[in-house]
Amino acid sequence: MTHCVDREPVLNALFDGELDSLNAAEVETHVRTCVACSDYLAALAEVRDIIAAATLEEVAPLGLREKIETLVAAPDASATAAKLPSVGRHLPWLGGGAIGALAASLTLLVAAPRASVADLPDQLIAGHIRSLQAAHLTDVLTSDRHVVKPWFNGRIDFSPPVVDLVKQGYPLVGGRLDYIGDRPVAALVYRRRLHTINLFIRPAPPNASASPGTVHRHSYNIVHWVAGDLDYWAVSDIDPADLALFRQQFAKATAP
Repeated sequence: MTHCVDREPVLNALFDGELDSLNAAEVETHVRTCVACSDYLAALAEVRDIIAAATLEEVAPLGLREKIETLVAAPDASATAAKLPSVGRHLPWLGGGAIGALAASLTLLVAAPRASVADLPDQLIAGHIRSLQAAHLTDVLTSDRHVVKPWFNGRIDFSPPVVDLVKQGYPLVGGRLDYIGDRPVAALVYRRRLHTINLFIRPAPPNASASPGTVHRHSYNIVHWVAGDLDYWAVSDIDPADLALFRQQFAKATAP
């Protein structure tokens, strides 16, 4: 029996302890009545236990230390070590080759990009699902853009454009404050017939691609675009063509 695919992001979040008490209680209630989702969580627990019980340690082969010290004894490694004199001063028990190896490791650590806690599309979909399941679709419930737009003043450090696209078939429902990527973002809510569209808006990150893009994941569609200094992500389960048309209509209505 297949688990509820549309609930997979929140099931994973529940298993990892990432849901607040209200959302956790709602998902746990569903799990108690859904055998497939209960089995899915049990399978996750089984995998976790197998990994925890596995012996993954490897014994370094003889001569590895000598080979590493030979490699890091090159001029580049020595130069890197020279930039870190405090290492030798505070750790006098380290040999010259070991200092080079430590310096090379520190260089890699500084240069390595930080791993993302969760993939952004999954975060967006989880935010979309949370808004539908926790009865927290809007903080300000109105189709009047002159009410929705000023509501965000003082709650976020940017001003999102707000338009009602009722004539285009996408009526404005309202807005709310949400959190994506550990920072507050504006979420505008629109309807397409019986479907909900969450439009997440945040300041555009450096080097963000200005070209529109689409993502399909977990039965949901995401359309992304950048306009000015803002980053837009529309999430819904509507047809991709309808979501692409929403982007076009919103961009047209908010164009300078």
